[in-house]
Amino acid sequence: MDLTPFYEKYGKERVDEAVRYLTYRNVPELPKTELPNTPTLYVFRHGQSEDNLNMIFSGWRDVGLTEEGIKQAEELAKKLKDKKIQMLISSDQKRTLDTMKIAISKNPYVQNLEIIQDKRLRERNYGDWQGKSKLEMQLENPEGLAKVRRGWNDTPPNGESIADVDRRVGKLLDEIIPQMKLNKINVVIACSGNSIRPIRKRFEGLSEDEAAKIETPTGKDYAAYPVN
Repeated sequence: MDLTPFYEKYGKERVDEAVRYLTYRNVPELPKTELPNTPTLYVFRHGQSEDNLNMIFSGWRDVGLTEEGIKQAEELAKKLKDKKIQMLISSDQKRTLDTMKIAISKNPYVQNLEIIQDKRLRERNYGDWQGKSKLEMQLENPEGLAKVRRGWNDTPPNGESIADVDRRVGKLLDEIIPQMKLNKINVVIACSGNSIRPIRKRFEGLSEDEAAKIETPTGKDYAAYPVN
């Protein structure tokens, strides 16, 4: 990402501080609990996308993975290669679907499985913010940006709140969890930074505020939750 125009307008010190703020650092490893004779839900976020790299509000834009994003998914594939999985579910967005395809590529148990594409796992719809620079907004109005990005019920113009995403993802979980229990199957879900929040909220017992503020690494790591 070329920061030169931002440096010229806002000054290097301010820009570098904003970049540090918007760049996820030291994100804790995702929780992994797998119990004998208990169905497991494996969940991960897509690898770095072009919009992630350029600090653009992506939302429902259908952008691809960067080279780093592909490497992250390849690292994830090594971690998932021995998992016995019976169902694959992904957002229908390219960055998420491509991450899923790479992440399962080394796993012999899934080679004949269809990847179910579900729109309810899409990234949060950022409405009028889609395609706009997070960095510029951070430099111009950091308080307003933080309120919408990390507030549970706050909504960008013509977009969704995290609460809206929670409702649609929750409906999917309400369908999948009974199937897992009834059929004793392990499921993988590939989603985005905001659509993973409702999943983590439910399985990690997070409050709305906690779920709105947690960070999840792109690609390379997964969460494992027992469904009992």
